[in-house]
Amino acid sequence: MVTREPIASACICCASTNLNRSPAVLMPFVAYRAFGHQPVEITVDWGLRDLRQGMAYSLCNSLQCQDCGVLFLDYRFTDQQMAALYQNYRDATYNAQRIHFEPGYANVAAHYQQRADYIAEVEAWLERYLPPEPRVLDWGGDTGINSPFLGRAAPLHVYDISGVDVLPGATRIGAEHLKRQHYDLVVCSEVLEHVPFPLEFLQQLSPVLDSDTLLYLEVPHEALIREHPDNRQLAPLKRHWHEHINFYTEDAVRCMLKRLGLEVVECLHLPVDIGWTKSEVLGVLAKLSRRE
Repeated sequence: MVTREPIASACICCASTNLNRSPAVLMPFVAYRAFGHQPVEITVDWGLRDLRQGMAYSLCNSLQCQDCGVLFLDYRFTDQQMAALYQNYRDATYNAQRIHFEPGYANVAAHYQQRADYIAEVEAWLERYLPPEPRVLDWGGDTGINSPFLGRAAPLHVYDISGVDVLPGATRIGAEHLKRQHYDLVVCSEVLEHVPFPLEFLQQLSPVLDSDTLLYLEVPHEALIREHPDNRQLAPLKRHWHEHINFYTEDAVRCMLKRLGLEVVECLHLPVDIGWTKSEVLGVLAKLSRRE
């Protein structure tokens, strides 16, 4: 059973309590959307004896599990806070508000309106395991803009709480229809880095996984994790948090899947150029474990 703690005291992947922690700040845009907090300047006019003058931001902690290596924000947002944080995600209202706090975001927002080039490489990696016209469900796929096999799947279903219109070649599906479907591939891509309770989130996928269904998970292989492999002292290096509240290691993803009764088929470490920066994605292909 997953415990929903507003401030994490155990690892979000393996449940270990062996955590390293270090103070950090929550970026103002996220703090404002989730909590209604805004930065404030403490001046001499405040008349405070024991606080230093200067800018004050929302404080938090960086936590790193010393067993599986996942690095994460201690705040675990509630459903209401998540709804506030992702309301109108990347539409004009969202972008304007974010640009107010982060002027540099104006140069980034447009890149999210087009299909990422690296998806073709993911498709090539996946299609070795799939029929020519796979039945695909993209869990959390937004409009389907980055869904693998868009235009090639038969069908491509998108399940997403946002309610936005999907692109041609994709069909939105509601929760009430999921159990009636059989899929060759279930995709959860670029989602788990955002969610406060990833194990609980993945448990929701269980009803749509058959014995022959493959699950493809994809998360950013964040630079801090990538550049310091197997380092368990990363918490002091992570000084700020934004919408990516979980930085995964391959070990951490494998641990979550094992706890859910899934076994890893293959892992992918793919360098990507997403237009405004170069990064890497970590892809994990899994299936239900065989029962002896």
